[in-house]
Amino acid sequence: MNTINPWALGVFVFFFAATIVVGSSIQWIRGLFHAKRDTNSHEEWSLGGREFGPWVTWFLVGGDFYTAYTVIAVPALVYAAGAYGFFALPYTIIVYPFIFLVMPKLWKLARAGGHATAADIVKARFNSRALEVVIALTGLVAVMPYIALQLIGIRTVVQALGLPGDLPLIIAFISLAAYTWLGGLHAPALTAFIKDIMIYIAVLVAVTVIPLHTGGYSALFATAAHADTVLKTGQGLPYATLALSSALAAFLYPHTLTGILASRSADTIKQNAVFLPAYTIVLGLIAMLGFMAHAAGINTTNTSMVVPLLFQSVFPAWFAGFCLAAIAVGALVPAAVMAIGAANLVTNNLLPAQANPVRTSRITAFIVKIGALICVLFLNAQFAIDFQLLGGVFILQTFPALILGLLRVRFSAAAMLTGWAVGTVFGVGMCWMDGLKPIHPINLGLFSGNISTGLLSLAINIAMVALVSVMAPAKQNIPAKTTV
Repeated sequence: MNTINPWALGVFVFFFAATIVVGSSIQWIRGLFHAKRDTNSHEEWSLGGREFGPWVTWFLVGGDFYTAYTVIAVPALVYAAGAYGFFALPYTIIVYPFIFLVMPKLWKLARAGGHATAADIVKARFNSRALEVVIALTGLVAVMPYIALQLIGIRTVVQALGLPGDLPLIIAFISLAAYTWLGGLHAPALTAFIKDIMIYIAVLVAVTVIPLHTGGYSALFATAAHADTVLKTGQGLPYATLALSSALAAFLYPHTLTGILASRSADTIKQNAVFLPAYTIVLGLIAMLGFMAHAAGINTTNTSMVVPLLFQSVFPAWFAGFCLAAIAVGALVPAAVMAIGAANLVTNNLLPAQANPVRTSRITAFIVKIGALICVLFLNAQFAIDFQLLGGVFILQTFPALILGLLRVRFSAAAMLTGWAVGTVFGVGMCWMDGLKPIHPINLGLFSGNISTGLLSLAINIAMVALVSVMAPAKQNIPAKTTV
């Protein structure tokens, strides 16, 4: 167990608590300045009134896309596997053209129809209650382990500070619950500014100071050479397919789509698609921390502790506390958006109409966070990681209904349901056979190698949609305002 340093702990508590207080009080502050506006309406709580402009959207979308576990897991993977861990960089580059081309269309449909979730949009397009339910359930299942990973991120930095037991984790959970309950989507939207500025400071100082501490970048790469600074033979195919499948899945999750639908306009989304690659530069620097840990002599079998141990070994206690607070706040912001996205699915698509939807959404978000807390307390952290990878396979099966549903081609609800069912069964089956790993070996004569399981299952899904559409073409007309 680490010795508790009062400077590190004090700085950590100050920044973490300040973020929670600011986020929790935002609705009350807005009520003072917008007396004539119902700041407690469901649309205000769940989508921020659909009024976020370019700057707020930029920080919010980046805030829930680049999570605390990104700061921990990406360097940990680079530390353990070398260059293979950099697959997160091309996937974030691939995803921005996807946002630019597709997400403004989804926003227009959602705004015109008053939709708040992917399941709302799919129901409007296909007029199918069954398809609405499976899309909502898929999003809920996929986002739960994602929330658990954010709590694991907080627990990791708390452990690095030397605090014993699970009491700090439970305190963090209560803080997250209050932060989300009181602030709604405005809380993470505001505090995403704080989170990003803190992470920028931590990362920029780290990539400047740590190489100086270890003899410069040439010494850093020389020391890290045994960690494989280039891809090994056979890693190219899984690297590329994981990047592509991750890019396709990234903005299907309830939390990332919530950030998109909360935007003020379609142009706001396009502007963000242009400027969001700035986050990829920071992500590349974050990944470099894995190599820096080797150069700094960090030696641990618990790779999740690589970044906290690196910060504590190089920086003075007060700045290490600041960096760990940045990671914890980086968990708080996306976890709140994830809980709100999950609550929207339950309130809008799984429960009957509510007399008080805000109260129902708040209770649902709280229950979702309890489920994530139970996962963290009673499951090995590795299981949460594996389930999150499995969640990526699940969420990809919503791609045809949500994205292909934008086309004017007449796909039927039956085709989408069949594709979803077959793709999900194949994807889960392949993951189970491979030990819940995200890649699956294939051998087709001259073409063989490991391919992203999510991409394979999505291909099967789309093939089934096409087959059913040919065998039983859709007869209904395309509903009004469901295509762009």
